[in-house]
Amino acid sequence: MDQARADVLAARHQLEARGWIARNAENFRNLPPPAAAVWLGSDAAPAACESPALAGVGWTLRPIGDGPQGLVDAHWLDAADATQRAELLAGLPAPGAATGGVPDDAAPFGWAHRALCRHGLRLRVGADAGSVRGAARPVALALHHRPRSAVEAPLLVLEVAPGAHCTLIETHEREPSSCQQAIVQNLQVHIRVGGGASLQHLRSVRPEPGDRLAHHLNVRLGRGARFEQATIASGSAYQLHRHVLALEANGAFVRSAGLLFAAANAIEQQVLVAHDAAQTTSDVEMLALACGAARAVLNARTRIAPGAADSDVRQRLSGIPTAGQPKLVLRPHLEILHDQVQAVHGATWGAMPEDEIFYARQRGLDEHTARSLIIDGMARALIQRCFGDEAALEALGAEAPLHAAAARHLRAAEETARG
Repeated sequence: MDQARADVLAARHQLEARGWIARNAENFRNLPPPAAAVWLGSDAAPAACESPALAGVGWTLRPIGDGPQGLVDAHWLDAADATQRAELLAGLPAPGAATGGVPDDAAPFGWAHRALCRHGLRLRVGADAGSVRGAARPVALALHHRPRSAVEAPLLVLEVAPGAHCTLIETHEREPSSCQQAIVQNLQVHIRVGGGASLQHLRSVRPEPGDRLAHHLNVRLGRGARFEQATIASGSAYQLHRHVLALEANGAFVRSAGLLFAAANAIEQQVLVAHDAAQTTSDVEMLALACGAARAVLNARTRIAPGAADSDVRQRLSGIPTAGQPKLVLRPHLEILHDQVQAVHGATWGAMPEDEIFYARQRGLDEHTARSLIIDGMARALIQRCFGDEAALEALGAEAPLHAAAARHLRAAEETARG
């Protein structure tokens, strides 16, 4: 038996021994995930929907603009090969490892991923020699993932070297293919932002209604590192976005935004931030717009360790029902183990601003246009706050996925309202 096969069997044994996520698990009690068998599939299920190797499936990488692309090192690896699997998983923590004192209650997803993972991409962005912050152009990349099979566990490992600056646009969108099945996808992304480096990361996820997705981001930040990340996601039968952000050294900064659209389906975002060093900053903001019988959960948890003096923490969660009777759950949580910190959190649940709709109608706009402008404006403002300015928003190409997701949700809300 080769080492790759042995690793797969060991992961399955760990999953069987430890069991699946308990229904009363703290971070999953409001939207329990489907059972382990769903994420493992059957031996026949992946092959029944397998796409040809040259069909543009899996990870596709392309440069954007004229930045210094020679600093990018990319390796597409086959996890069924023992040597390539070892390279793919090198340096990654085993499922279940705690982050900043916060237990990993999503470890079963990690073991299921190890058991099923067959392909992955390791990506390294180097620093421009002799450059100083703000003087060098960032490396700009577009990364697109298309499903390879009906049940899959893709992997992405990204390292931004100390002093490097990178802009990354990551998209997940189903495209017409010979496979018409609903997709089950257990994605793991591991990101390391080195000391003094920066990463602006936009994720756009647009699955089909029957798809079941679990996307896990594990991010570690070095001294003075900066990470700005926004997720724009439309709901599906089940969808989880779990981000674990570890600020491991002094001066690390993270800003995270989540924009979730749910229409008669289920979606959850969990953002867990660990402040493990002094003078670290985190800003988490999430907005869920839901209609019909949708279920949307926003779950933010931030832990400030005993030695994390002068940490600055903000959480803002908002939920807005746009039609029907959706279920919205907002869960801000702070764990503060040091006295010398600043920490603010809040949760707001409310209807669409009728006064703004009335104001727009008074100026000749029909209700559809008025609602569209308001939803688009709220979404745009959230993403712009994450990336700081209009120029960054344009550089990341956020306009198109924003408009598409908002328009898709508005159509669903109007259909719900018509009954």
